Amino acid sequence: MAISLSPDHRAALVRRGQWLSWLTLGYNCLEGIVAVAAGLLAGSIALVGFGVDSAIELAASVAALWRLHADLEPARREGAERATLRVVGLLFLALAAYVAWDAGTALFARQAPDESRVGIALAALSLVVMPILARSKRGVAAALGSRALRAEAQQTQLCTYLSAILLGGLALNAVAGWWWADPVAALVMVPIIAREGIEGLRGRDPCGDGCATGHRG
Repeated sequence: MAISLSPDHRAALVRRGQWLSWLTLGYNCLEGIVAVAAGLLAGSIALVGFGVDSAIELAASVAALWRLHADLEPARREGAERATLRVVGLLFLALAAYVAWDAGTALFARQAPDESRVGIALAALSLVVMPILARSKRGVAAALGSRALRAEAQQTQLCTYLSAILLGGLALNAVAGWWWADPVAALVMVPIIAREGIEGLRGRDPCGDGCATGHRG
């Protein structure tokens, strides 16, 4: 539930949310470029998919910035809230479709990726960075009472899960030579991502009230 905020307090929260969104944009630009380049060099579907996720998260952060920009104008706030929630939902579904198609193709063709130490390091770094950003964004979203901002924060949190899945797949390929671990790891991402997209398009908070406190229900 949203609480009553003074104009100054609300403005401070908006500025914090904007700063976090810009920080996410910067990190995801770097993450996306490195992931796609390393993925193409190694032939890793999961790593390329992780890079595409970074690009989609960039779009989600832009949508969040637009929502925050409209926050201080009550007449625009609700419309921006609904539009941003749907945009984030569509971005989730676009990512799910891409990863499912690419990973399925790799499994069918028995495409074996090369070892990618850069990809492993990137996934490990994202496991540290993304939870911090997600938790901070959830705090701003809860204070502003914004489902759309909670959904965008959940996309940042989702990047943590994808990082863990990616790290596991790349490590298994590097250590045990399990080529199929990479596309299977990518496919594990699909239902997680698709669920978030469907909830966003329905206009629901993808992670429910748990986002406000940092716990999923």
